[in-house]
Amino acid sequence: MDFGVVLQTDPPASRVVELTRQAENHGFDYAWTFDSHLLWQEPFVIYSAMLAATRRITVGPMVTNPATRDWTVLASLFATLNDMYGNRTICGIGRGDSAVRTLNGRPSNLATLRDAVHVIRELGNSRPVELGDRTVQFPWSKGSVLDVWVAAYGPRALALTGQVGDGFILQLADPDIAAWMIRAVRDSAEAAGRDPDEVAFCVAAPAYTGDGASPAARAHMREQCRWFGGMVGNHVADIVSRYGTDSAIPKALTDYVRDREGYDYNEHGRAGNTHTRFVPDEIVERFCVLGSPAEHVAKLEALRDLGVTQFAAYLQHDNKDDTLRTYGERVIPAMRELVAASA
Repeated sequence: MDFGVVLQTDPPASRVVELTRQAENHGFDYAWTFDSHLLWQEPFVIYSAMLAATRRITVGPMVTNPATRDWTVLASLFATLNDMYGNRTICGIGRGDSAVRTLNGRPSNLATLRDAVHVIRELGNSRPVELGDRTVQFPWSKGSVLDVWVAAYGPRALALTGQVGDGFILQLADPDIAAWMIRAVRDSAEAAGRDPDEVAFCVAAPAYTGDGASPAARAHMREQCRWFGGMVGNHVADIVSRYGTDSAIPKALTDYVRDREGYDYNEHGRAGNTHTRFVPDEIVERFCVLGSPAEHVAKLEALRDLGVTQFAAYLQHDNKDDTLRTYGERVIPAMRELVAASA
């Protein structure tokens, strides 16, 4: 299993760069960021500094969208960074949430998302692509490599991911829900004539390490990560409005949003979000990865057994540095395959 961190591009940007450097030194493979230009600083500017400060870590958005960014500009950004730093970028993309809703816009439809994935991937891999009535290509791009991973929750979006995505991003860490969604993506990939084993599966969720046995410490962890249930609830509310509560979607995913009363994107993705009181403790525990290193390893092993190939840890809480250190010293080594120096 690979490991990533998910950061917000709050100023100063130097702190984002430093966390990326720490993550690489602690054995993480990916550094992702939010992409919401009104709420945070421009990530693609910061990616260049993140890549310059590291040697091997891969960076990219979790997630960008087809509505607020021109697809050809996105592809050019990735291809330029790859040329500068050696194919160390990745594109996570979805229909759009905070980046479009803060502008009073609407998420892109799935047909638009499908087209955007195709254009970004072809151009980002130094290939020509049909766009409108012409064929376009970057004449300066040679040998760029870019995977495009799709974030999804609902049945139709999961089916699209299986059809076109190099990877699937699931933003919650509940094994039961993950099993259903991974199976949906795998089935779609197979129906499309693809090898399901070639699709990467990334689970992204807050990770908070500490004394899992102390009731007070546990309660603090939950409060620091409760915002995540509110963020996921935005997507779940869209799913419920489209499919209702009696669809094939797991009840554990849809039932908790019944008491949701709205959402303020000015507090999006932040610990202490005042619009997430509807999120019960059970959902925080199920959706996030909390507690002792042993608890983290046990949950990650369960996800790995389902086919998850990367865990990306959201660090939007008050324990960033210690969580990175604990993962580097205790969790990641426990999840790596042991290699004997002599056998």
